Amino acid sequence: MLDIALYVLAGALIVGGLIGAVLPTLPGIPMIFGGIWLAAAVDGYRHLGAGWLIGLGALAALGVLMDFIAAAIGAKRVGASKQAVWGATIGTFAGLFFGLPGLILGPFAGALLGEFTSSKSVLRSAHVGLGTWLGLLFGVLVKLVISLMLVGLFGFAMLL
Repeated sequence: MLDIALYVLAGALIVGGLIGAVLPTLPGIPMIFGGIWLAAAVDGYRHLGAGWLIGLGALAALGVLMDFIAAAIGAKRVGASKQAVWGATIGTFAGLFFGLPGLILGPFAGALLGEFTSSKSVLRSAHVGLGTWLGLLFGVLVKLVISLMLVGLFGFAMLL
């Protein structure tokens, strides 16, 4: 009976993590990995051993890293100044405290303000802010792909 409850909890973590891959207020990839690890533990690690968990953990870590640096990468791609890159990074972290609007607007506003302190050009600053926002969008796409890969690899391992 306890095993069933733990499998249900693992499934809920995985489904919640998939939702979190798109909705930035949930830690999607860590939730998915936690659900996979819980399912593996309940299974006695028969289908998912240490090698699988290390590989999935590395993939999950890459996804989390990409999520945090995507906005900064977007800013760099449009030739942003160091101040804009720092602004995008700070804006991303500050946006965490303001929910979905903060997570969407934080990197844009941070990059825009950072670039404005460097170049004093509103047009250039808006261009950098848009590049940062596109980087964030790319980060969400990468996070979704990695989340689906984690779930797919987990399903494949459980069938072995």
